[in-house]
Amino acid sequence: MKFTGKNVLVTGASRGIGAEIAKVLAGYGLKVWINYRSGAEAADAVKAEIEAAGGEAAVIGFDVSDEAAYVDAVKTIVDADGELAYIVNNAGITKDKLAMRMKVEEFEAVIRANLTSAFIGCREAIKVMGKKRFGAVVNVASIVGETGNAGQTNYSASKGGLIAMTKSFAIEGAARNIRFNTVTPGFIKTDMTDELKEEIKQAFIDRIPLSRFGDPKEVAESIAFLLSDHASYITGETLKVNGGMNMA
Repeated sequence: MKFTGKNVLVTGASRGIGAEIAKVLAGYGLKVWINYRSGAEAADAVKAEIEAAGGEAAVIGFDVSDEAAYVDAVKTIVDADGELAYIVNNAGITKDKLAMRMKVEEFEAVIRANLTSAFIGCREAIKVMGKKRFGAVVNVASIVGETGNAGQTNYSASKGGLIAMTKSFAIEGAARNIRFNTVTPGFIKTDMTDELKEEIKQAFIDRIPLSRFGDPKEVAESIAFLLSDHASYITGETLKVNGGMNMA
């Protein structure tokens, strides 16, 4: 995989899919800035694993939904490296509940953490990457942003909004040679899916044409492709990483 830029910020990278994204991108030679909101030890462990494999990484803790903190973090990265070439907006939360019982505060909290935070990152990307007229952003959405899901009105809205927002940023960023794309993972093996009962896992697998859950590395490799020079003519697209579960 070929990359013109030298560094990347991955939000929510201390665990799960985010940690795998960080490790895969470091493996391709990028310096990875590992963001976390809480759990500094986990972020440090990801950094140590990357460095043990010969990669380069730094840890940067901030709440992505805090505008001032996100802006300051981008400045810190640019001051340290002279550029910020790529961003992966991966951080997010869930507050699942049936809509009829969901409070506005619970809806808005997920929108802010998942969608507003990515807006801040994309906006800052245009400002910073525009100076070099080069860069790429991948926003991590979800299959439920395309299909909806009971009990996840807030989460579905945040991820569906992320898909639409990415297209708008792609249009605005094109004049500065900045690309914006989205990935929509389906059911991916994580600590959460590991805790599901076997019959529940099988019920989900029965809905997936490839008959298995995805691996976090498969999501990470898809993101690496979209960031790389190999995807230099791809912007405003949504790459489905779901085993064929949603082909529409």
